[in-house]
Amino acid sequence: MRINRIRTTAVAATALAAALSLTACGGEDKAMGTKSAGAAETAAPAASDTDDTAQQDAPEAGAPETQTVPAGGKHAGGNGDSRAKKPETAPNAEAAASIPACTPQNSTVKVSSVSRPINHLLLTVTNTGSKDCAAYHAPFLRFDDAQAVYPILDDSKPQAVVVLSPGEKAYAGIGLLGQPGEGEPVKSDNLGVIMVDKNNKSKGEATLKLPAETYTDSLGFVTYWQSDMETALMF
Repeated sequence: MRINRIRTTAVAATALAAALSLTACGGEDKAMGTKSAGAAETAAPAASDTDDTAQQDAPEAGAPETQTVPAGGKHAGGNGDSRAKKPETAPNAEAAASIPACTPQNSTVKVSSVSRPINHLLLTVTNTGSKDCAAYHAPFLRFDDAQAVYPILDDSKPQAVVVLSPGEKAYAGIGLLGQPGEGEPVKSDNLGVIMVDKNNKSKGEATLKLPAETYTDSLGFVTYWQSDMETALMF
């Protein structure tokens, strides 16, 4: 089952203490290479784009509900952007270590509902600075006042760190529920998103308003940051 592939051991427990103090520790991940998230879009996306912010009271059919603020597996499917380009890989891991993390000072993050796969949300971080930044590891999530950070799906770890040029985006998928009957759904209204640096330490937390009627259980997960929406939503 997917639950066996989700990191729920000491990392999550340690991350909780870090999240509550805005210092989420990890660092057990191996150093990775770097890759670009693809060419930045030069024009505002069409209203039907998954990244568009939707009105939460009356969203259009099939359009995502979003809330944008400063950034601080068994599910199949995908709601990816066909325009997303596959990234190129930098020569070595040392390059990744030299790139600053995406932080509240240089990026924004939003959460969106998606039509497919069901019981999923999409996180999008955008580099709003003037220099490259890296979306390291996976975001630490807290639904409402949860006393533990949301499980991270190890199987989603990419081969390289996602590096964003100004205006580029990275994505993380959130699986909300396990198989029917396997967990007890709990309604949540707010989401805390903690961005981390290359050492898996907190670089700030964003508090987002979740789409209406969002339910989670203990079998949910969040993926590592990905360079395209299709990959983020395939788990």
